[in-house]
Amino acid sequence: MIEPKIIRENYSEVKKNLLKRQQPEIIEKLDTWVNNDKEWRKLKQEVDELRQERNKITEEIKIAKANKKDITKLLDKAKKIPQTLKEKEETTKKLEEENKNILMTIPNLLDESVPYGVGEEGNIVIRKWGDINKKDFEVKHHGQLAESLQVADFKNAVKIAGEGFYSIKGDLALLNMAIVQYAIEKLTKKGFTLVIPPYMMNRTAYEGVTDLNDFENVMYKIDKENQYLTATSEHSLTAMLMNEIIDEKELPILQVGYSMNFRKEIGKHGLDERGLFRLHQFDKVEQIVFCKPEDSAKWHEEILKNAEELVKDLEIPYRVLLICTGDIGTVASKKYDIEVWSPREEKYFETHSLSNCTTYQATRLNIKYKKQNGEKEYLHTLNATEVAIPRMLRAIIENHQTKEGTIKIPKALHPYMLGKKEIKLKK
Repeated sequence: MIEPKIIRENYSEVKKNLLKRQQPEIIEKLDTWVNNDKEWRKLKQEVDELRQERNKITEEIKIAKANKKDITKLLDKAKKIPQTLKEKEETTKKLEEENKNILMTIPNLLDESVPYGVGEEGNIVIRKWGDINKKDFEVKHHGQLAESLQVADFKNAVKIAGEGFYSIKGDLALLNMAIVQYAIEKLTKKGFTLVIPPYMMNRTAYEGVTDLNDFENVMYKIDKENQYLTATSEHSLTAMLMNEIIDEKELPILQVGYSMNFRKEIGKHGLDERGLFRLHQFDKVEQIVFCKPEDSAKWHEEILKNAEELVKDLEIPYRVLLICTGDIGTVASKKYDIEVWSPREEKYFETHSLSNCTTYQATRLNIKYKKQNGEKEYLHTLNATEVAIPRMLRAIIENHQTKEGTIKIPKALHPYMLGKKEIKLKK
């Protein structure tokens, strides 16, 4: 959420920034907020003046009574105030609530380095890594290969849970856990603290991390409960500091979250949308950073570096995209994506998103830090996929499958695979 004082003091700049998102309804909301805010401040002043007048008349009546003077006129004046005051207070409260709701739907201000673009076509490739030479055999679909090696059971998973759910077993399940262990180990060695958060959040907490109007349609809500299954550990980890004041000396707070995630989102674009790509349930390792505002740009590059290192370690070709103004989400001020190479489709697919959310979430959640001089300010929050496990399993299966129909395990994961270096059909 953008701080109200920023809009009041820099309206033209805020409007200019939000126009880059090319969503006219945002500007309409902004202008409505500004008009409401002017009316709210005017009414608030009138309410304050009425309260002062009420107090003044009360004191005058008290003095008049003590001096045995006529208080009829004073009583007449006093009688008029409560109803007028009540009406103005109700209008003020209504405007305040309306403006809070509007502000919660206005997206974050964009960093000046975000490129202007209409849609995903406007995203800029800033670097690539790895060889994407065409294989000399037909690359099998990851789900089909996993089933043929008897390390996945999509049929029975769908039978009991429906489309968008999966079951893996044997060496592929072991590979799943190896990726998790490797990712967590890398980050803990860099000073990140492992946190396993709750898998549910209440509505108040969820509204603090994202605009539910924008996100609720892909989330699972518990029937008759004010609870949601978490769509990503970024949400729960960030919200856990709601209403907290952090001492400046404790920053940055670096966390690596591991969680199961749940989303209604599922693709319907053919064979590659089955298996391990778009799912209702998936596990993920996430990077979370809470830091001082002046440090967030540096940390954004650092968490990107961490994610790239992991993809390199798993020997998967990839590219990094800087997301443009027309494709960036509500919460981020600046965002990178990492896409890995699919040799089967001969194109890249997304595996990571990495966002600097500046004060947007901290303002909604009321997370501040206390400076050494005693002043309190909103801190900055950042989040980044370290690895979304099913998507990385797909990438490994496609990029490391052999002509013989086996799957080579990346060398970095060998220590976590109980001595196994290849997934093959057990005899």
